[in-house]
Amino acid sequence: MAEANPYGTPSTTGPEPIGSYQNLLNTFIRGLLRVPVLSRQVGKRLCILHVVGRKSGKHYDVPVAYTRHDGDILVGTAKHPWVSNIRKGVPLEVSFGGPRLTADAEVLTDEESVVRLSEAIARDNKQWAKFNAMGFDADGNPNLADAYQSWQQGTVILRLTVR
Repeated sequence: MAEANPYGTPSTTGPEPIGSYQNLLNTFIRGLLRVPVLSRQVGKRLCILHVVGRKSGKHYDVPVAYTRHDGDILVGTAKHPWVSNIRKGVPLEVSFGGPRLTADAEVLTDEESVVRLSEAIARDNKQWAKFNAMGFDADGNPNLADAYQSWQQGTVILRLTVR
């Protein structure tokens, strides 16, 4: 049985599962981020994480939405298999529609961090909030019960510090 939500009642049933179209969409977004004029506009909300498989050495280019927060880059995502390749102390490369930059990365999985930083991401990026089924109250504040529910369903936060 799931643990009671300490933040109250969620406004949604949680994020929809990633559809089979996701690979096609990711290919399209990677292409947009390579077009000089479009990349500046698209890169305001999206970046590409260049992740190397810890066992295979295979390279993955993963487009993700991001938020700048307290000098870091935050990415909220489901715990996809590629996330396990991100390890604290092992830098990765990230691009924002321009050259690759090196960043130190950390995967945050604890309740407090995920709920608090999901709130920060949702405030900054309403589209991310919608995609992740986070509602807002009458004053425009993200619903923390939705953030908690998202954490229960496997959302993690990647915190990147660009060097």
